[in-house]
Amino acid sequence: MLLIVHGGAGTRKPSKISLKKLSQSLSSGFRILTEGGSALHAVLLSIRILEDSGLFNAGLGGNVQSDGVRRLDASLMHGKDLKAGSVVGLEGIRNPIEAARYIMETPHVMMTNTGGKKIAERHNLAPLPAPDKTELLNLSKKMEKDEIFSGLYNRYFSTVGAVALDREGNVASGASTGGIRLMLPGRVGDTPVIGAGIYADNSLGAVACTGTGEYIIRLSLAKEIVMHLDDMTPRTSVRCALKRLLRLGGEAGVIALNPAGKTAVMHTTPYMASGYANRKGIVVREGFRALTPHSP
Repeated sequence: MLLIVHGGAGTRKPSKISLKKLSQSLSSGFRILTEGGSALHAVLLSIRILEDSGLFNAGLGGNVQSDGVRRLDASLMHGKDLKAGSVVGLEGIRNPIEAARYIMETPHVMMTNTGGKKIAERHNLAPLPAPDKTELLNLSKKMEKDEIFSGLYNRYFSTVGAVALDREGNVASGASTGGIRLMLPGRVGDTPVIGAGIYADNSLGAVACTGTGEYIIRLSLAKEIVMHLDDMTPRTSVRCALKRLLRLGGEAGVIALNPAGKTAVMHTTPYMASGYANRKGIVVREGFRALTPHSP
């Protein structure tokens, strides 16, 4: 049994309170596994705790877009049957990861706000408060200074994600995000794209990514890593994929595991708030294995 959770990668040093919340997320999620629960449930609960905290770019802490609206993305995938659920640009709902879970129960995989919100409301998911006046005022000032595009990629990606392995050998992965600060409405990153932001297959393993979404999508990064787990360790597969991403000019952080319980937590940025939980306990750090263009 194993659970790995991340709270985003970047140049900004994670706060102590965010690391503490990651530890809480790991503790609650791993308890699900020790009690015989599924990897999918552990991933769902771990991410929901981070969404509810307001400390990360997900759920309550999701970024405000350039029109003053929070639109949230999330995805979830079960390695047992390759079932997946994804929601794009969800408005007014606090926990998009829950919406992704309910979408898994429909014949569909990915839904935009139009259908995703109806499903969320049908299941009485908690509402997301609108940004307060102070936040909108600060947004307006930034827009006046033409910071919409200059601040898009500030190398801090506080998307949250998790991967898990349960006692039955099932794996799962999930992710949730508020997108890029001040991004234009309609932009979609890697988080809700199955195969890019997340992927899970019981026979190979599970992966969740964070970073510059456009580059991650172009490489289908999560699936590329998972497919190589057939003949590579997680560390080797992640390292190879991230080197390709670096050559393209992208940045990313990745958490990965295989059915044997081997893991990788690797990032191309100085920091990646993340941690893992297993039978030996919980470990949370500001970063693990940083990869640069000159890494061996």
